[in-house]
Amino acid sequence: MQRRTPPEGYRRAIEAHRQAAVPSRGDPGIAQAVERQNTAMRELSRRAFPEPPAVPDDAPAPIDQARVQRRHQAAMTEAAALRRARQERAGIAVPKAVALRTTA
Repeated sequence: MQRRTPPEGYRRAIEAHRQAAVPSRGDPGIAQAVERQNTAMRELSRRAFPEPPAVPDDAPAPIDQARVQRRHQAAMTEAAALRRARQERAGIAVPKAVALRTTA
């Protein structure tokens, strides 16, 4: 879809408005105070919320490490359950349940 160009009168009105607009006459002292305050706030924010240490690009992210650990634990639990089920089917005395790693 092609955009329509604004009418000539509209463009003239916008240009006249731009030329008539008075530039801001802000107090330089206030502008400097605002800039100092912004700088101070950035510094406080940087102290309160420091950047996390950089992780090399080839290293897994912490969330990925947690996922891998959970999958490994789940695989260990599944393997133990399968061994126990096979022992029970074979009629082998199964020792009392051994506590696996607990969560939380």
